[in-house]
This record gives sequence, C-alpha cells and structure tokens, in this order.
Amino acid sequence: MRLRALLAAAVLTISTAPAALAAPDVAHGTDVPLGRFGFVAKIAMTKIPRPDGSTYTSYCTGALVAPGWVATTGHCFHDAHRKRVAGKVPYPTMVTLGLVDEAIESGVARRATEVLQAKENDVALIKLDTPVTTVTPLSVHRALPKAGQQLTLAGWGSLTVTNPTPATRMQQGTVQVATVAPTTLGVRGAAPSTTTSACTYDSGAPYFVPEGKGGALVSLETTGPNCPHAGIETTSRVDVVADWIATHTG
Repeated sequence: MRLRALLAAAVLTISTAPAALAAPDVAHGTDVPLGRFGFVAKIAMTKIPRPDGSTYTSYCTGALVAPGWVATTGHCFHDAHRKRVAGKVPYPTMVTLGLVDEAIESGVARRATEVLQAKENDVALIKLDTPVTTVTPLSVHRALPKAGQQLTLAGWGSLTVTNPTPATRMQQGTVQVATVAPTTLGVRGAAPSTTTSACTYDSGAPYFVPEGKGGALVSLETTGPNCPHAGIETTSRVDVVADWIATHTG
C-alpha cells in the first residue's frame, strides 16, 4: 500500500503491519554500481508505537547533506497517531551510508539522535551521533526545478508493493519532472522504463542531478500510486527549504 492510502499518516505499510511512514524503493529500476551514491542512506526504525501500545519496525531512505545530517521525509518520524514529531528521535533509528550491496559491504552505520521538521513541506533533517567523513554529501539544489528536467532516483525500498521488503542492493532510475508546485514536484518514470518508480520504504529517497564533484539534491520522495507505475509521484522540493537546511547543518 502506498502513502496515499494513509493520507494523514503519509506513510506506507508492511503488508499486515503498518510501515513507519516509509515509502517505496525503485521498482523497475537497475542495480547501482558498487562505489556509487554512498550519500543515499538506509534508515532502519524499530519500536515504532501504535495506538494500542504495540510496536513495529519499518524503513525509510534519505540523503547525506552534511557530515552530521541526513535529509529525509518528515512523515518518517511520528507519534503513535502518526503526527509528525521533532526533537529527540521518537524511536531507535539507525542510518547506514556508503553502502550499495549488503551481501558484500557493511557501510558506515550511525545512530540518529534528533529530528527537525520543515514547516514548508514534508521534509525532515536527522542528526547523526557522529559525523560521517568518508562519504561526500549531496549539495542542496537552490534553482527552481523545470518541467521536463531529468532527475536520478536512488533508494533502498522494495522492488514491489506485494509483500514488500527493503532492498538489499540499492536501486536507481531516471525520472522526468512533470509538474512544478509551490513546495512539491510531480515526477514520472523515464528510464529504464516509464514505470520506473519509487516503492515501499523509499520515503525520503533522493532525486538528484550531477553537480560539481558529486550531485545536488532536488527533491525527496513523498508519496504516489502503487508501484511500479507510470503515473505521477509526489516529491518534496528542497530548494524551498534550502536556507532552513543550511541554517541547521552549517
């Protein structure tokens, strides 16, 4: 089930158990080559509360934007009633970077300690307990995105909405900007297929463009139809919160 089905929760669910505001991985994408996109974070969250007092585990994706900070979707961090929260992380959260294939790599793991929520759109910053100095962060794109612009999507979500599980090999794809709204972008799959799309546990996955020695973050995965699909995916623009990100990350 995609985020859209949860509306206020703005998060995907694991077949029979709610998935912590997580959206999908890249369905109908391709494997990321080893050594690429180390700034893409796999975010694992445990003991997420439900209203009845029980808990569950879920995942999101994010992007390193400074040595000690990862940007992701705000709805990944919420209370038992799925209201977005800020401050101390509401449940144990581990962030892994510098990793493409879990079968042969371990990456760099950090514990998230604090969550900051943007007011303008569904974007959050999570502070790491120790800065990551071995991975080059994405810069934050400040230019207004344009319809027709192509972006790279990379994430750790499921490859399908049927009995979804987080990917063990990072996936990538190319999308094209279809619509530009005041705080969001609508994107469609472009390559390797028109159905290349975000999927469960991709909430917070980065959409980026090449820039300088690395890349520039343009938007973050928010929600969309069941994956894979050829429809429009809603993403959160980061240019509208660029100053906010800079203020907190230095």
